[in-house]
Amino acid sequence: MNKPLVGAFLAALLLGAGVAPAVAAEPAPRTQVREDAPQAGPGPKAVTFAGTVALSNCSGSVVRSPDSAPTDPALVLSNGHCMESGFPGPGEVVVDQPSSRTFTLLNASGRGVGTLKASKIAYGTMTDTDLSLYELTSTYRQIADRYGIRALELETAHPVAGTAITVASGYWKRTYSCDIDGFVHRLKEGRWTWKDSVRYTPECRTIGGTSGSPVIDDATGKVVAVNNTGNESGRECTVNNPCEVDEHGEVTVREGINYAQQTYNMVPCIGTGNKIDLDRAGCALPKP
Repeated sequence: MNKPLVGAFLAALLLGAGVAPAVAAEPAPRTQVREDAPQAGPGPKAVTFAGTVALSNCSGSVVRSPDSAPTDPALVLSNGHCMESGFPGPGEVVVDQPSSRTFTLLNASGRGVGTLKASKIAYGTMTDTDLSLYELTSTYRQIADRYGIRALELETAHPVAGTAITVASGYWKRTYSCDIDGFVHRLKEGRWTWKDSVRYTPECRTIGGTSGSPVIDDATGKVVAVNNTGNESGRECTVNNPCEVDEHGEVTVREGINYAQQTYNMVPCIGTGNKIDLDRAGCALPKP
């Protein structure tokens, strides 16, 4: 995994002295940008940090489905292995677990503009995928009105190999640009196995603390995956050294290559009021 970090000490060990994780800053002045304001026309959108968040140990982003309403409680997307309750075991699914976790909201330049608070972990797992969705105490409209920041929209279709992407880490206030190299039938790491994972081209050399970062399609500005792991030292199928397993059981190890979990398959599970409904038509996320 692009493992979660604890404190500036580990940050210094990873990237050298003087580097610290993102921290909350004073709220920005009110703006008139509205979450329900008309969206920009078609065409490429510059990828910025706007809408990303820094967790205490990971990265994340404020996200919405195409059907989310401005008055819905906002959702924060991160990894299952970033949850404050610890790594869920294989087969474990967390639903509607109370949480008071806080997130530092970033603006386009990567500046912390305020603190968002969770009311619960709406969904979290490391089975088949590696994701968590936190429900916030703020609505999309409230966030837009106070900070002038809109949520990132989740793509509804399977991503395509060759797509130019950006991994935007709110924890490090750093971006990584590369392409989707392909898709992995099964990605195995330690006790966990993930399905149809995204493999990056080598340019995206993500590190600890980038876990949970949104993977953004450069052309559309939509979230197509959530960053979660990479093979650090060439070992086979161990923690921090995931291996690829194809349809025939053949194992491939790609040292230095990093991966993400697709998010289009989450969208059918987000129902009215942004409530997670695992029984909705088309929802294939693991159930408790």
